[in-house]
Amino acid sequence: MLPPIFCRENAASDFQQTEVTAFFLQQTEVAAPVLQQTEVASFVLLQTEVAAPQRSGTKVTFPLVWTNTCCSHPLYRETELIEENALGVRNAAQRKLFDELGIPAEDAPVDQFLALGRILYKAPSDGKWGEHELDYLLFIVRDVNVNPNPDEVADIKYVNRDELKDLLRKADAGEEGLKLSPWFRLVVDNFLFKWWDQVEKGTLLEAADMKTIHKLT
Repeated sequence: MLPPIFCRENAASDFQQTEVTAFFLQQTEVAAPVLQQTEVASFVLLQTEVAAPQRSGTKVTFPLVWTNTCCSHPLYRETELIEENALGVRNAAQRKLFDELGIPAEDAPVDQFLALGRILYKAPSDGKWGEHELDYLLFIVRDVNVNPNPDEVADIKYVNRDELKDLLRKADAGEEGLKLSPWFRLVVDNFLFKWWDQVEKGTLLEAADMKTIHKLT
């Protein structure tokens, strides 16, 4: 087994409007009221470590922050609009893990993603852009080959529990200019360490709750 990777799903670009269904609403500029959009957050668990990438400096929102493994939005395509068993968002997560981290589909089979829950959050980025999203949180426990796309990922760390706690401490203290994405921090503070325990106990499936939307704004 390897460490947890966390992935969110973004459309072709962070600012492009993506029209989907009632569940997949449009992304828009923050100068106007922000509409809610749907995202996918995936964690790839790799033994005792979690893969935490640093977002590329070219990202429109939250450049150069450390975050979950991968982030994106489901696209308006048939395979990513399937609501049953969260299959659409699982397909989107597989696609984006390859786009951002070069993880091939065979290393991240769709049927191995576990949908654990949903969070609703809102956060400003730079005064012009921001996010208001319903995030689907996915976990997959796999050995994977990683080949980061430099247009998406500036750097990547593999951290165990203590090292992740040290990242949180440094971010809180403003050390080394280290910043965490707001959605990653919310997931870490509310869920990640509990899920990590359950992965080790073999009881992660018991944590799944797709009926509740946790409002963490």
